[in-house]
Amino acid sequence: MAIEKGNAFDKQLFKRLLHFTTPYRKRLYLAALGAIVLSICAALRPYFLKNAIDLGINNRSVDHLFYYLELMVAVLLGEVLFQLLFIYFSNWIGQQVIKDIRVKLFNHMLGFKMQYYDTSAVGRLVTRAVGDMETISSIFSQGLFMIIADLLKMSVVLAFMFYESWRLTLIVLAVFPIILYATRVFQRAMKVAFEEVRTQVANLNTFVQERVTGMKIVQIFNREAIEHKKFQEINKKHMDAWNKTVWYNSIFFPVAEICTSITIGLIVWYGGLRAVGSDVVTIGLITAFITYIQMLFTPLRQIADKFNTLQMGMVAANRVFAILDTSSSIEDTGVRHLEHIKGEITFKDVRFSYIENEKVLKGVSFTANPGETIAIVGSTGAGKSTIINLLSRFYEIDSGSILVDNINVKDIPLSDLRTEIAVVLQDVFLFADTILNNITLKDPSITEAQVIESAKAIGVHDFITSLPNGYYYNVKERGAMLSSGQRQLIAFLRAYVSNPSILILDEATSSVDSHSEQLIQKAIRKITKGRTSIVIAHRLATIKKADKIIVMEKGLIIEQGSHKELLQKENGHYRNLYEVQFMQAEAS
Repeated sequence: MAIEKGNAFDKQLFKRLLHFTTPYRKRLYLAALGAIVLSICAALRPYFLKNAIDLGINNRSVDHLFYYLELMVAVLLGEVLFQLLFIYFSNWIGQQVIKDIRVKLFNHMLGFKMQYYDTSAVGRLVTRAVGDMETISSIFSQGLFMIIADLLKMSVVLAFMFYESWRLTLIVLAVFPIILYATRVFQRAMKVAFEEVRTQVANLNTFVQERVTGMKIVQIFNREAIEHKKFQEINKKHMDAWNKTVWYNSIFFPVAEICTSITIGLIVWYGGLRAVGSDVVTIGLITAFITYIQMLFTPLRQIADKFNTLQMGMVAANRVFAILDTSSSIEDTGVRHLEHIKGEITFKDVRFSYIENEKVLKGVSFTANPGETIAIVGSTGAGKSTIINLLSRFYEIDSGSILVDNINVKDIPLSDLRTEIAVVLQDVFLFADTILNNITLKDPSITEAQVIESAKAIGVHDFITSLPNGYYYNVKERGAMLSSGQRQLIAFLRAYVSNPSILILDEATSSVDSHSEQLIQKAIRKITKGRTSIVIAHRLATIKKADKIIVMEKGLIIEQGSHKELLQKENGHYRNLYEVQFMQAEAS
């Protein structure tokens, strides 16, 4: 639902946004009541001021003077009370709406395919979920309701002006089209400018997020000066985008001020001449009209400014709804619930491509029997990790079928399927939280006692208790306080306590020191016992003990068999790999 550049308002998008206010109708009505009363109170003040001057001061009547002054005070107090009501509820509704949209957005993003995140910048998504949401809230707190309140005030003021003097009102309206036209041009220009602002904000957030995350690489390769220069360029584009809005404001508001001053001058000139020559126009009426003009023109100028806020909110809403409208979720229509799963895995002629017409798997077929350990080896890009991604349904296959216990994975609810599968990756992700919470992922069904018992079983309890605060040690963002080997051990424990029926180890033993490797090998033996396991690894001990080894090359399975069987093949790919790589490892 793209907003056309230069188009000041998108009614469909606006209606969709207003739909989120439905649960809060009562408070919406209270805000509307506040706006109505405020508009009436605003128009009454100049009216009472006119009578105080004409009936009180000009007629030297103290009673009339104090009477109308008391009415003005009462109206002023009413304005204060209902402005409090209006501002509170309009802001409250805005916060409730963005809370609901943010929850819906995050829930929608949780179901996206991994392919969506492969092609989407993290910084841009964070901007949508955080920055753009706050901008949407300003639609209600500073944009929509304020504009409605100002329009109501202007309507009531115009009604009072016509009631008091239609001749003076026509003079005011003669100038009115000029400021209306200027406002319209201003709105269209600002719409385009704010589109550019939001784009540059997203670019800036993406750049900063990526550089902060990859700061080690920046410093290792001495990229500080280059990245600093790039940041200056992006920051300048961000500044230039904002400067456009400053320029448009600099033109519009002086024009609006001149129009206001000209209108007041015409009223004083014409009204003054009429007041001298007859009693039709009085000093009180001229004074009231000067106030009316301010009340009429000032909100119009403010509406232009608030319309900017509304437009920024609409641009943000358009970007957020674009994500909500993105259909990138794995279809979860399975009804075959897994009970007493054995762990048999079958791939039948599975074909898959990340990019259309660029096949990564070209007809892969194999079977892992319950309790077996299957090792997958092959060069980088052969399709090893793709197999485990497809088994967990992070991506949809192009053709063929994947079965678990002879049930197609598409017929199994995603929650059931992924509950039965635990994955330990080479690049372990840990949240900025305690070790205990990173292991349980705050699953209430897993107790601390179970975690400790499991840690002892796979031999990592001593390592954890050696850390400050033990299981309550905060590992900081991405587990920065732990070594890569320690993070792997936490990942193994996390997989073990989930008690999966199928275990997947994706290069889980690479890039670790010898001591950590010994602990990891012990953990592997423990957690793979009695459950179906798929191991993608280069470590000799893991490969040799697998029940079956699958050798892949360019998306195809070229060899299958046990370690001994594959070594017996003359000029076999696995045998060559073993002789080049694994025999070197044994000799070292």
